[in-house]
Amino acid sequence: MSAKLFVGPQVRSLRQEQGLKLQACAARLGISVSYLSQIEANQRPVTSRVLASIAEVFGVAPEVFEAREDERLIADLREAVAESAHPGAPVGLSEIRRVALQAPAFARRFLDLHRANQRLTERLNLTEEAVALDEATAASSLLPYEEVREFFHDLDNYVDRLDRATEDLAEAIGLADGEAPDERIVGWLKARQGVTVVRGAPGEVMRRYDPETRTLWVNPRQPPETQTFQLAYHLAAADLSAVIEAELARARFRTAEAVDVCRVGLGNYAAGALLMPYRRFHTAARALRHDVEALGLAFHTSLEQVCHRLSNLQRPGLRGVPIFFVRMDYAGNITKRHSATRLRFARFGGACPLWNVHQAVGAPDRFLVQVAEMPDGARYLSVARSVAKPSGSYLEPDRHFVLGFGCEIAHADQLVYSAGVDLAGPAARIGVSCRICERNDCPQRAFPPVDRPLRVPPHERRTVPFRLD
Repeated sequence: MSAKLFVGPQVRSLRQEQGLKLQACAARLGISVSYLSQIEANQRPVTSRVLASIAEVFGVAPEVFEAREDERLIADLREAVAESAHPGAPVGLSEIRRVALQAPAFARRFLDLHRANQRLTERLNLTEEAVALDEATAASSLLPYEEVREFFHDLDNYVDRLDRATEDLAEAIGLADGEAPDERIVGWLKARQGVTVVRGAPGEVMRRYDPETRTLWVNPRQPPETQTFQLAYHLAAADLSAVIEAELARARFRTAEAVDVCRVGLGNYAAGALLMPYRRFHTAARALRHDVEALGLAFHTSLEQVCHRLSNLQRPGLRGVPIFFVRMDYAGNITKRHSATRLRFARFGGACPLWNVHQAVGAPDRFLVQVAEMPDGARYLSVARSVAKPSGSYLEPDRHFVLGFGCEIAHADQLVYSAGVDLAGPAARIGVSCRICERNDCPQRAFPPVDRPLRVPPHERRTVPFRLD
């Protein structure tokens, strides 16, 4: 292991689930009771040998103990603490790390409280805006979406039961490499569900279903990949409804609106997994070096669908290259964010302006490649591409987005986009967002971080009027 790995809470939970005392568990692991006690208290990291013993004794994959969960918790805590900053002394990263490693349950409870406070603050702001604008209907409709984002965030954007069930469904349908899936999907809908597909959705919707006549309309003005995705959504949502409902029950959402939003999200997940079955897509991604255009042609899917699927490849025992994926509109609003890497996106503010996703707005239909370095020294290969979703009508505006995806430099040679790039050379120095960025010398800083004191020199002016202590 290249980094120290602390697995105390996970080991303690596994031991207690099996009803083992410290002495009995230590004997099975072949270590002393004091060493096991120190491991569970996160006072000592585990060695590779001990980690292998823990995995064997408890019958779990070693990947369960990867540091990614701790790193994500630390990143989330740091941003939440920064959002909650007050005039007192700031909370240091070392203290935040200690809380995340030694009291993860308390840390997650703090995050829950912080999210609840954010929702209440947002509700208050929206209410005040509604009063000011005399719009009584300006309700907090975004809150269920935020709750669903947390659901997928906590799962690392991989839903194992649904993914495996969808892969079995794709095999049953007979979806094969290189073959356009439309005909088989339409045939399955007719034979198994009694559904007739009509290319010509009434109105401006992408998809509409009439349960009485069992007619599924698909808008032919949409790109072929979008039409196929809508067919796959209807098929998977119907055939795998029991699996989807079970996931919704486990999630225990607080509102019915969040359940409805997540039901659509899980249907979309299943549609992508149906068109790009896990094992076949995993193999193809490695063979094609994660070339999203080539993968789109191979699976008859769009660039966005491919990027999203690449960020799903987190199946234990068959993990893909850890990929992050973000979709952003031209105003900088992040509408999708998924990360299987240490890279975390701003959840309560705008993204770093030095990140190449912003530059892609002015470079339509081109792939922009950037070696980016975060304040913690982690380096990433970041790829950005602007895309347009045509409306199919001169009188309706097209929708424009930027897709950003990539991986840590350690895996960059497995991406075709690393060709000709000096991975060890100079990197763009980016951050998560200005509000928590540690850099003192950023020429693009918009405002000071909220968790660090600052001073304003009376006789000096740089790119910003303040200095960070």
